[in-house]
Amino acid sequence: MERDDRNRADAGEEKVSPVESWLYNGQGDWIPQTQWVIEERPVTLFVNEREIVTLLCAGHHLQELAVGFSYAEGFLDSTDDLVSVQVEANTGRVHLQVQSDTALSETLLHKRTLASGCGKGTLFYHALDALLAQPVESPIRVPAHALCQHVRKLNDLSQTYKRTHGVHNCALADCREILVFRDDIGRHNAVDMLVGHALLHRMPLEDKLLITTGRLTSEIIIKAAKVGLPVVVSRNTATTLAIALAHQLNITLIGYARAGKFTLYTGKERLS
Repeated sequence: MERDDRNRADAGEEKVSPVESWLYNGQGDWIPQTQWVIEERPVTLFVNEREIVTLLCAGHHLQELAVGFSYAEGFLDSTDDLVSVQVEANTGRVHLQVQSDTALSETLLHKRTLASGCGKGTLFYHALDALLAQPVESPIRVPAHALCQHVRKLNDLSQTYKRTHGVHNCALADCREILVFRDDIGRHNAVDMLVGHALLHRMPLEDKLLITTGRLTSEIIIKAAKVGLPVVVSRNTATTLAIALAHQLNITLIGYARAGKFTLYTGKERLS
């Protein structure tokens, strides 16, 4: 597979900008201040020269984002089908060339477009995604204390979050440490970056945890199942459909992970 790494945005540089604002202190005072704000960028994905979607994102790790999104939405079966990735950071375009144009046409034909998630204006989602996803088989056993340590470390890894409080944080971890960290204005984008990273680096995921600050919805569970992630953890809550799918797909689902505590929804057998 040919990769084009000529842009600095894909190397992981996030852009934050200072803006002048006023703080109202609740006591009748208006205090001038300078606040750092994360930039939001539209990035358009093309697959085999077809315009697929425009994602609203922070504009970094675009190669990972494009590959992870394409895999999660069915435009890419595996990295073996990936011919090349070209990122044009200045114009906000990513071009993927894949081997099977027939599979691409069928995917576009059978999927419908829905709005989903902050920072991501379009999601290709179909009920068949849930039906076709296979239950995750994994012998992983995660110590509860290790999980809590990972969650505590998550926000500390993002300098952008510390400056702006405007991104979702997301990481892949094993039982010992956090392995890969990404953040973005959209929770789906951050997960797609991690999926793309794992695919591009051929990282096995059957013994890994996905840790996020975002809400746990059905789309996140389906993304995890497609790549074989057995444990999904968030500081936030889960939806009823996410919990039902986690049961169905044999995924250990954990929410409200904060301050050394968490709520276990499914898959207690994987915790020790």
